[in-house]
Amino acid sequence: MSVTAAAGFAAGGFACGIKPDGQLDLAVVTAVAGTIGAAVFTTNRAAAAPVVVSRSNLADGPSVRAVVVNSGCANAGTGDEGIAAALTTVAAVAADVGCDPDEVLVCSTGGIGKPLEVDKVVAGLASLIPHVASSPGSGTSAAEAIMTTDTVPKETLYRGGSFTVGGMAKGAGMVRPDMATMLVVVTTDAVVRPAQLKEALQAAVDESFHALNIDGCPSTNDTVILLASGSSGVVPSPAELTTAVGRVCWDLANQLAADAEGASRVVTIDVVGAPDSATARRAGRLVCDSALVRSAFYGGDPNWGRLLGALGAGDIEFDPDEFGIAYEGVAVAEDGREVSHDPAALHAGIAEGDFTVTMTIGRGPGSARVLTTDLTPEYVNFNAEYS
Repeated sequence: MSVTAAAGFAAGGFACGIKPDGQLDLAVVTAVAGTIGAAVFTTNRAAAAPVVVSRSNLADGPSVRAVVVNSGCANAGTGDEGIAAALTTVAAVAADVGCDPDEVLVCSTGGIGKPLEVDKVVAGLASLIPHVASSPGSGTSAAEAIMTTDTVPKETLYRGGSFTVGGMAKGAGMVRPDMATMLVVVTTDAVVRPAQLKEALQAAVDESFHALNIDGCPSTNDTVILLASGSSGVVPSPAELTTAVGRVCWDLANQLAADAEGASRVVTIDVVGAPDSATARRAGRLVCDSALVRSAFYGGDPNWGRLLGALGAGDIEFDPDEFGIAYEGVAVAEDGREVSHDPAALHAGIAEGDFTVTMTIGRGPGSARVLTTDLTPEYVNFNAEYS
């Protein structure tokens, strides 16, 4: 049920000593010869060294034979030393796998500003790579090794007829759209052209990870990688591939939201009435950036004025007289004005657990679904600790 579900891939996790508690902190996904890859990276201007190296390697060509991820250190804010560490990691994987260094993608996650103990990584790779396997347990081991503040590993699987798509993800904080949203590796055994692979990944990311906003803080390391081995021999249509990859990414995005740091509930915002889907998605993200809105979500308070104010503070043109809000299908505002409803009953209905908000911002055909969480005291306490 993970990155090893699709034919042509093997994985594993190992404790190389970056994390002081002896937990798994090094993961590798290997792929058969002929595998191609595509990726979406963070838009953060302080992109980490692994992002810089992986971007460069993919620019050299789509062939990918391995992805290596360390947790416990982001290797971000580390200058030339960080680049050298990422390149050393890539070279070590290439030597152990038997491929060119530019066929290896590298990711790191953890605290920013600390040098990566690359000697530990290299020694760990020598122990890990000979034992990678295609078993479900090996996939789960890799998913556990990329965790930082996550409380559970995140894996998923979709079988699209005679081809398979699997994936793993990590992320519980520093999650905000317009990047790849933390670290994700998705694999498929479909036969895919490089251009088609890029298109399917970008479409899936736009509808899933770019629709997720946990705390409004883009990470320096965010990367989503999609690999296609072609081992099934099946050539799906572009629509079939996009649907399959999209379902895997949407499921992983939901798992990220459910495991968000300190969160007690996931809130789904359906935006309708926009001129187009891109505008609808931007409107949803804008509302999710508001601490006032997410504090109201924590209290189960159907305060629709906070959503109106958050949207109006942004750069999206809309007519306030066409604004409407419904909580769990119960309308509280239409055409920019409050409508009759039972506040006590509605509050009781959303006092606990996940819920959905439908936000109307006009009369257009555009719509989008955005995921966020409530803003809790636990989130503040968690992120106030030194790390």
